[in-house]
Amino acid sequence: MARTAEMKLLELMVLKNDISSVIEYIGKKENFQFQTKLKDSSSGESANEETLNIDSQFYESLTKAYTELGYEGEFKGIKDCSAPRDEDRKKAADLIAAFTDLKTRIAEATDEAHKVNDAYKEAQAFSNLKVSYSELEHLSFLSLRIGRIPENQYEDLKDRLEGSAVVIKLGNDSSHVLVASSKKGRFALDAELKNHNFVELEVPSDFKGVPESALKGLEEKKAEADKALEELITEKANFAETHKAQLEHLLGCFTIAVQIEAITSRLESTELVYRITGWIPSAETENYMKGLDELTEGRIAIRAYEPFEVPSVMSGKEQVPVKLQHGKFVKSFERMIFSYGSPIYGAIDPTPFVAVFFTILFGIMFGDCGQGLVFLIAGILMALNVIKVGGWNKFAPIFMAIGISSSIMGLLTGEFFGTETVLEPFAEWVTGLFGTPRAPILKLMPSADPKSIYVMFGVFGVAVAIGFVINTCGLLLNIINNISRKRFAEAFLGKNGLAGAVFFWYVIALVLRIVLAKHAVAAYDIIIILVSLFFAAFAEPFERAANHEKPLFENGFGTYIISGAVELIEVISGYLSNTVSFVRVGAFALSHAVLNFTILTLTEMVGGQGTIGGIIVLIAGNALIIVLEGMIVAIQVIRLQYYEFFSKFFHETGREFKPFKFEIE
Repeated sequence: MARTAEMKLLELMVLKNDISSVIEYIGKKENFQFQTKLKDSSSGESANEETLNIDSQFYESLTKAYTELGYEGEFKGIKDCSAPRDEDRKKAADLIAAFTDLKTRIAEATDEAHKVNDAYKEAQAFSNLKVSYSELEHLSFLSLRIGRIPENQYEDLKDRLEGSAVVIKLGNDSSHVLVASSKKGRFALDAELKNHNFVELEVPSDFKGVPESALKGLEEKKAEADKALEELITEKANFAETHKAQLEHLLGCFTIAVQIEAITSRLESTELVYRITGWIPSAETENYMKGLDELTEGRIAIRAYEPFEVPSVMSGKEQVPVKLQHGKFVKSFERMIFSYGSPIYGAIDPTPFVAVFFTILFGIMFGDCGQGLVFLIAGILMALNVIKVGGWNKFAPIFMAIGISSSIMGLLTGEFFGTETVLEPFAEWVTGLFGTPRAPILKLMPSADPKSIYVMFGVFGVAVAIGFVINTCGLLLNIINNISRKRFAEAFLGKNGLAGAVFFWYVIALVLRIVLAKHAVAAYDIIIILVSLFFAAFAEPFERAANHEKPLFENGFGTYIISGAVELIEVISGYLSNTVSFVRVGAFALSHAVLNFTILTLTEMVGGQGTIGGIIVLIAGNALIIVLEGMIVAIQVIRLQYYEFFSKFFHETGREFKPFKFEIE
């Protein structure tokens, strides 16, 4: 059985002049994980501090420019980048200067446009005031206010002052107003204006409105300012388009420089030498060491350690990181493993089991040839990047796998987008090879035919049988993993050890013998079951004895009896629930058939598949099943994997291998 990838610890002694190129090599290879958390940055100054500060400033400026230019989509330039050279710094300085100049000109043009627009708006507002303001102010019976309010409050102000004051718009919009009320109502007027954010304007006493020539001149100036701003915005768009590739490349280079410095400042070092330790897959060690030797022209000391040679590993203070090695199909299931926890280093890799079980269970629970083909086609398009669904494209093999398994189950049940007529010729051809032709090959939909009951029980029986296989695999993984780690007590005792496995297997075998062979329970059956159950539930003192731990009864004999009784109940109920839990596989298979039947019935109710209404119902119903039931089935399959399979052997988690690599933050 495949185990997690073998790892080695590399210790590198690197000269100060080579440290940047070595870390760049490590980051680009993406297969080296630093051994422990790096120490905090020291306050001491680096020999290249001035250059690195400049690189950091370039990085910040380039990042800001990248954001302000509004680029969208994933940044992909870092793979082909290297640490910046003097030529890159010159290019970065020129690009930043050009962008800064463009930004300055846009800011000045924007400010100018705002000023001109405000002046034009003010002038336009007072263009209709043909008498002097002082003459209006001298009216004995009126109180006048001229000023600005938010446009969206004009109507409300007008409604509230209706009957007590007159509100007149000055200009083409509602932002400048003249409000007139009686002298005795001026205090109420001022209060209402304040509530509507009124800003009074100071109008010269001899002001008689804006001359037409001045208004026209302001209008021309406004048009010029708006045009100048528009041209600069177009220039910015052109700048973004023509400089994107260069900006991405430079940003990638300076990202590498900043991250190299972040690592370097936290390494153990003397005045002339840096020490680097980290984990790497054993299969890549030789080429890795050769590459480093060539990079530094022999100016590096390298030593490789096996995990059992590392003191921190042997003392249990450090876990060896776990890397899984798979092809594309099985690899797509890795996140399902790591979302639960990382396996222990050296243990059997459970991912291939998860890939097979997930595919089979999903296909049984979601059996429809047409709907399965939708998953298959979606997976193919995702694999070819024809359609992109966030970070889901890496799961394209899963979509293809469940598409195939669902289609195969659909061929057996005769379901094709809920209809049973399309696949009838295929079913009759297959069944005709073995006797009388019939369709479908396997009828899941309950009916008045007594045989449908047997089919239903058969489906549930197959589901329970699959559950038995999955539980058995989990137990075997636990036993083998513990034996390989020389933890014999855990391998042979306890509910998930050999004792629990013998109890589980023997009870299942006994039930089958009773049902199929009319076997009568014998004394040896009871003895085997009781002995295996005893060592599964009351294993504590035997485990402590095997591990040379004392006392045998850690919390006393009375507590041992009570905890053993509780464990006894848990063993029996646990194995029973672990087995019965898989009945849901058959239940979902039947519910899927019922849902398809319901959609087909609704289609017939609105006129059948030959009408527009029927086609709409058929398409909408199948889309609903594919999306919603697809998610529900996937969740149920994952739940069965986590609770019934993983719970047998996933009693402690390891440390996932996460190699250092350069990334845009």
